[in-house]
Amino acid sequence: MLDSATILKLFGALNDELRVAGVRGEIGICGGAVMCLVFNARESTKDVDAIFRPTREIRDAGRAVAQKFGISADWLNDAAKGFFLSQPPVHDVVELSNLRVWAPQADYMLAMKCVSARFDSHDLDDTKFLLKHLEVKTVEEASTIIEKYYPRNVIPAKTQFLLEELLDAGQS
Repeated sequence: MLDSATILKLFGALNDELRVAGVRGEIGICGGAVMCLVFNARESTKDVDAIFRPTREIRDAGRAVAQKFGISADWLNDAAKGFFLSQPPVHDVVELSNLRVWAPQADYMLAMKCVSARFDSHDLDDTKFLLKHLEVKTVEEASTIIEKYYPRNVIPAKTQFLLEELLDAGQS
């Protein structure tokens, strides 16, 4: 598991790899890394889900960092890139010499968590946290946020059911 301090250390090492390679990179984190680094909503995450560029160079640097620290080669991965359907409103998390790390703002994170709908993972707790953080009280408010970033046809039915359960029961 990667805590905030470890993630920041890994980003520092990634920056070093990119500097040696003469590359300037950009990473947009999402998922558990945002919940740890930005919101302090949880202690750790198993990996860093992100989108990044230049892709090949950051992948290579990420593998080198993994080897250096003895961690999984996919500690940094772009498996969540399919959930970035639009350019999110962002804020910077880390700015280093050769690496910029940013995160989506809270409303976009809520939309991503709801659309990914992996509620057998930390996503349920993350969704509850974000609803409370954003002071969302109704299913309609949550739906408006989600539909700001995702067309209705990509929002799974289970998202609606979960929001009804969380918000109608006042559990947010």
